[in-house]
Amino acid sequence: MSRPKRIALMGFALESNGFAPVTVKADFVNQVYLAGKELAADLKQAAPRSPSTLRGFIEAMDQAGPWTPVPIVIASAPPGGPVDQAFFQEVVGEMGQRLRAALPLDGVYLAEHGAATATGDDDPDGTVFELARTIVGPGVPVIATLDLHANVSRRMVEMTDALIAFRTNPHVDQIECGTEAAAAMLEMFGGARFAADSVRLPLIPPSVTLNTASGPYADIIAYGQTLIGADILNVSICCGFSLGDTPKNGMSVTVTARGDKGKASRAARDIAERAWADRHRYVPQMVSLEEATAMALACGRDPSKPSLLFADPADNPGGGGRGNTTYILEAFHRAGVRGCLLGMMVDPPLAEEAHRLGVGARFTAHFNRSESHPLSTPFAAEARAAALGTGSFVGRRGVHQGRTINLGATALLDLGGIQVVVISLRNQCADPMSFEQFGLNIAAAQSVIVKSRGHFRAGFDEVFPPARIVEVDVPGLTTPMIQRLDYRRAPRPIFPLDPEMAWQVPAD
Repeated sequence: MSRPKRIALMGFALESNGFAPVTVKADFVNQVYLAGKELAADLKQAAPRSPSTLRGFIEAMDQAGPWTPVPIVIASAPPGGPVDQAFFQEVVGEMGQRLRAALPLDGVYLAEHGAATATGDDDPDGTVFELARTIVGPGVPVIATLDLHANVSRRMVEMTDALIAFRTNPHVDQIECGTEAAAAMLEMFGGARFAADSVRLPLIPPSVTLNTASGPYADIIAYGQTLIGADILNVSICCGFSLGDTPKNGMSVTVTARGDKGKASRAARDIAERAWADRHRYVPQMVSLEEATAMALACGRDPSKPSLLFADPADNPGGGGRGNTTYILEAFHRAGVRGCLLGMMVDPPLAEEAHRLGVGARFTAHFNRSESHPLSTPFAAEARAAALGTGSFVGRRGVHQGRTINLGATALLDLGGIQVVVISLRNQCADPMSFEQFGLNIAAAQSVIVKSRGHFRAGFDEVFPPARIVEVDVPGLTTPMIQRLDYRRAPRPIFPLDPEMAWQVPAD
């Protein structure tokens, strides 16, 4: 009787913004850095900290029969700048040590993001994949799941048997992707062999054009799914992380076929040609700060008007933003906007001061008093500490659903017509619990401001349909207006930075 299959569980997850400050070890420790027994314990929790793809993979493997999970390392940080090279090497070293100690292994599952860069490595994801492949050898299945914002390298494809990317944006299919990875692993245990090919397009689609409910990206993903069948295992169309500023920038199409690489290559080329022909549809539709302020004022003055959600995609912590720019807050406050909620301002000193003063205290709130980044401009307003919190909650909807989120010390500050959620650990406002942790009801607000690019859509859609969402054009590290950024490392020419360029899918 054969023993249960031993499958290593590991992953390094970071979305690296090439224009943001370097990501360091503390950023991982504050979110997820779990190894061995600590990782095993987290995976048994009802609301784990580790990625939801792991949950999907484990549940599917459990349903299939006996197996032995071998927890290695999961390291995940909020999107930020390139990871410090010394720390990345530390993580890779621990991964390698634990993988070698765990041999023999029957498979490796990598719960990755796919858009990492390091201060000394353009392709950390490829480095992790190559590490796993080198240690377990060519005959052991190595399967990875990716965020659809992954910047996919040729090495990432070559070092794995299958890459399986999310298909929804906001990402609400993470568990399903983990389940799909388990199915692929089980298929390989049954004797199947896969062959993959990938095409990267010279196309950087701006972040706010990538909704998968409708639009060009939704259309190309839907087309890719029509090709899946007996011959094609998976089609992963990664839009890429536009702000990576990396040689890997660009939308990629990766197709995994059963046995025949030619089938994968033909499908990838077909999809890439269709995506390139559609490139001019990826155009951001933004509203000026002046227009947004007038709209918020009108909502506050007339309660009969439908409430509006104002998104600040340019300062999205989910893309490497600092989460503390004051452009919208200051404009709305100066204009006298009423009935407004803002989530969330990242300002540890301000949250600490509110905790020190206590609930009910009135004081001058100085936002960004300790910031040096030129976009993190200071702003001061009279405030009341309306509520205080620990910042720990279990996500209720969307991308955070069922996961434990830690925001550090939090405070709800009442600035008169605007109530601001202030947090200590950087995170985007993607879940209603960001407000509900203080007893606030977003449905009762006249307007809501969220520092998020698009994941808020899956969290707040029970109140705000697309017609009541306004994307505001203000400065920030994650601006969708990418022509304003100083790309230095992205391959050129690339659309839309080079709008007149021509391109054809490379021949086989």
